[in-house]
Amino acid sequence: MKKPIVRKVRCAIYARKSSEEGLDMEFNSLDAQREACSAYIASQRSEGWVELADQYDDGGFSGGTLERPALRRLMADIEAGRVDVVVVYKIDRLSRSLMDFARLVEVFDRHGVTFVSVTQSFNTTTSMGRLTLNVLLSFAQFEREVIGERIRDKVAASRKRGMWMGGFVPMGYRVQGRKLVVHEPEAAIIRKIFERFLKVGSATTLARQLRAEDLHSHRGRVIDKGSLYRILRNRVYVGLAVHKGAAYPGEHAAIVSQALWDKVQSILRESPRVRACHARAATPALLKGLLFGPTGRAMSPTHTRRSGKLYRYYVCQAALKGEVTDAQIRRVSAASIEAAVINQLRVLLKSPEVVMATWRAAKAEGGGFSEATVREALDRLDPLWEELFPAEQARIVQLLIQRIDLKPDGLELRLRTQGLGHVVQELGTFLRAA
Repeated sequence: MKKPIVRKVRCAIYARKSSEEGLDMEFNSLDAQREACSAYIASQRSEGWVELADQYDDGGFSGGTLERPALRRLMADIEAGRVDVVVVYKIDRLSRSLMDFARLVEVFDRHGVTFVSVTQSFNTTTSMGRLTLNVLLSFAQFEREVIGERIRDKVAASRKRGMWMGGFVPMGYRVQGRKLVVHEPEAAIIRKIFERFLKVGSATTLARQLRAEDLHSHRGRVIDKGSLYRILRNRVYVGLAVHKGAAYPGEHAAIVSQALWDKVQSILRESPRVRACHARAATPALLKGLLFGPTGRAMSPTHTRRSGKLYRYYVCQAALKGEVTDAQIRRVSAASIEAAVINQLRVLLKSPEVVMATWRAAKAEGGGFSEATVREALDRLDPLWEELFPAEQARIVQLLIQRIDLKPDGLELRLRTQGLGHVVQELGTFLRAA
């Protein structure tokens, strides 16, 4: 009499542990779960059950999410038709979320895969089995939410006592013995940021300066405008522990004084648009002392505000003093004249005559640059210009231009040859790097 042919049933064991604690032990929770599942599969050998060699273990992953590497690998094998039965120690090892579990069961059904819990015996192919599964899973989700509430209450109580409860470590601190301690090299940078913002009054300007200085955070990232705002508003720097908007005295030491903090916050409370106007008003006038009108008299920078907007001008001296003048040009827009001067300067710096004059000046100063190198330096000054902050732009203009004569039909620029040579010397680092 022939024995009936038993179809081979491929069984995949899935194990999970929420925390990483104890995973480095020789025999841990994942091993215990897998051993119990293996024994169950062995008891079903007469039914053709065979354990797959692949191990699907997620150590240190919460059951409240499906973003787990081993689970993703298991689902991929199910969709590829390599698995017939999924075996777990308890159903909450697969998921603690009712909605997530419903999605998983839907995938199981679509590919003809059954689900077995070693400690909770039921069959998902029947309506009663599905009801039992949903009841058990509801309790698993309830347990997870109760645990979450307990953890949140513990964190809130600890924060009220000023304790550090983990998470992102602010720049300027290190964690030692589950406490924040001041890391002085970074703390000095934080203090400098607060002090410089107090002087500059603009996060945009300060971010540009820090980028020019190649200053990075403790994670190696560029300190941009967004990072600056997060630093300047982080109350941990005055020794406070913050939880859900409320601040409590912290166990850690402060990095900045309360007086400095209060001054910075008073600036931040001001409208960014108003602060931008203040910053622009404090910006050095690009053509101060260089611009002369048709009568030969200097034109001085001035500004006015209307409807909250800042308007900058260059006005002839006679008009400023209230003198009667027949000057054809009494006032020009600062933005327009500065843009025209910069555009004309860019054209001149590329002319062969200026390149030769600059090369001779740089050679006289002992720079040892070739003509090609000087031409490259002047070419590099063009894209570099936008990266410079206003004070540096004004300094370079003062070096390059001797005088600007404003005429009814255009502009006349006189360059400083020695100034061109000096600028090329300052670009030496870029030249030699090339």
